[in-house]
Amino acid sequence: MKIQLPEKVNTIIQTLQEHGYEAYAVGGCVRDSLLGREPGDWDITTSASPDETKKLFARTVDTGIEHGTVTVLLGKEGFEVTTYRIDGKYEDSRHPTEVIFTRNLREDLLRRDFTINAMAYNDTEGIVDIFGGMDDLKRKIIRCVGNARERFGEDALRIMRGVRFAAQLGFSLEKETKEAMTELAPTLEKISAERIQTELVKLLVSDSPELIREAYHLGVTAVILPEFDEMMRTGQETKYHRYDVGEHTVQAVCNVPPDKVLRLTMLLHDVAKPEMKTVDADGTAHFKGHDIRGEQKAKEILRRLKFDNDTIHKVTKLVRWHDYRMPAEKKNVRKAMSKISAELFPMYLLVKRADILAHSMYRREEELENLSGLQKCYEEIVADHECVSLKQLAVTGTDLIGIGMKPGKQIGEVLNELLRIVLEYPEFNNKEHLLRFVQNRFDI
Repeated sequence: MKIQLPEKVNTIIQTLQEHGYEAYAVGGCVRDSLLGREPGDWDITTSASPDETKKLFARTVDTGIEHGTVTVLLGKEGFEVTTYRIDGKYEDSRHPTEVIFTRNLREDLLRRDFTINAMAYNDTEGIVDIFGGMDDLKRKIIRCVGNARERFGEDALRIMRGVRFAAQLGFSLEKETKEAMTELAPTLEKISAERIQTELVKLLVSDSPELIREAYHLGVTAVILPEFDEMMRTGQETKYHRYDVGEHTVQAVCNVPPDKVLRLTMLLHDVAKPEMKTVDADGTAHFKGHDIRGEQKAKEILRRLKFDNDTIHKVTKLVRWHDYRMPAEKKNVRKAMSKISAELFPMYLLVKRADILAHSMYRREEELENLSGLQKCYEEIVADHECVSLKQLAVTGTDLIGIGMKPGKQIGEVLNELLRIVLEYPEFNNKEHLLRFVQNRFDI
């Protein structure tokens, strides 16, 4: 089978070959090419040492020289070229204590995680598939190279990568691979929060985010997100729900587009329900205050996983307001946009829809109809440029000072009062009208 290599990748491979070295495209780029997917990166492996590689190309960067990686620059593009290597003993479930260069391609491929990522290719020899990666692609399974326990013992992050690949590719986990994941899931404690975060996001924004459920059954979430396990164990004995909190969460995650903020929001929107649950004498459950407490818990979790401040701000705000309800009237929507923010309000609508669709059928159509009304109101407010924030208010603090108000706390209080007025009566958002109102109100 022939893979269409990019011209510059082929140039690097051929240059190495012409000087007596082996060279191949390797790993994910080969896998994706065979699946008809466009590779994001093209990695090259070679029998040449880093120094030997550097002598053959005019421009190189030592991006990971201690691990045998040199970036070859051709034009404005860079391509990682890595020497065949054998990893030494792993003592922290993540990094080898030493790297030994080798001239043997098989030894290099043997250290890789999954068979579908352990294939190499060049135009001279075609596909090099020593460990059955092609068959596993056809069978749509994720299987470790060699002994699964050894692979996960070397690098615990591979456990999450396996689940993530299954979610991205729509594959299933091979039996021994799955058993080893379950056995070694506790070793994920040794992995940095940043690496956990990266794999979790890739899983969530994949085509099969419901595999977060698989991560739960494997014991992965018990380590990286124990709050999810609590949700999976918490029932929802109400007429509005047909699932427990965890399964409702899984369904809701699947109901939003593959956007990081939206999927994290749905993952965490009910994270406080286990803590806030109460049950009436008749067995009916309630979760009062779970939105407010959920905002706090979501912030704790996202900080623990080292998310950036922008993501934390957006997700926690959407978690806080996910359960906010209102009749479909423009004044209600303007006020909600002011509270949630004009930027996040479209996401709020998507969050509400995902939440409703993961409920029982009780009053579902009524709620969806109201949501459609909210969407229409929102679109009209945007089209008419109606004011929903201080930024859109027709007057500023400078304007108030200009008519005689003294600088200070009162300026902010007056502006907020004016905003409350125009949220109720958008036609009043007129500079002359608002300044006259302030003059009359404060006898300026």
